[in-house]
Amino acid sequence: MEHLFAGWRAQFVTGGERASGCVFCTIGAESGEDDRHYVVARGEASFVVLNLYPYTSGHLMVVPRAHIGDLAGLSGPLVEEMLGLVRSAHDALQAAYQPEGVNIGMNLGRAAGAGIVEHVHIHLVPRWSGDANFMSTLAETRVLPETLSDTMAKLRAHWPPG
Repeated sequence: MEHLFAGWRAQFVTGGERASGCVFCTIGAESGEDDRHYVVARGEASFVVLNLYPYTSGHLMVVPRAHIGDLAGLSGPLVEEMLGLVRSAHDALQAAYQPEGVNIGMNLGRAAGAGIVEHVHIHLVPRWSGDANFMSTLAETRVLPETLSDTMAKLRAHWPPG
């Protein structure tokens, strides 16, 4: 019999104790802690970070360093930088994982599914035909075949130059 252990998800699933303050602001300010926070790349005003609770291996987010809670707060240059990072992240995902598709989007507001409502961010989720298998559908469990550290190393190795 095979065992699936994902004890690290218990805090997320049960809504357990969470760090105070905005996690994205903390990550944005602690540039010397990129490995610990799973930051794949940084721009001048935004960064790319792995989702700690990914839907699939390679699930990334592009996040502004500034604490901005809605689209109206994003300046033109920040939007341009963030979309440039979305493109670079997409290219790295393609090179590292060869997904059959990639979902790219934002969840604005709790009703839309935002886990961190007060700080906008863009998700990139690589997808494959049949990736919502019986484990996700019946057992409400996702099986991720690699650690976040391995995912980060793989994506950094394929990050486009420049």
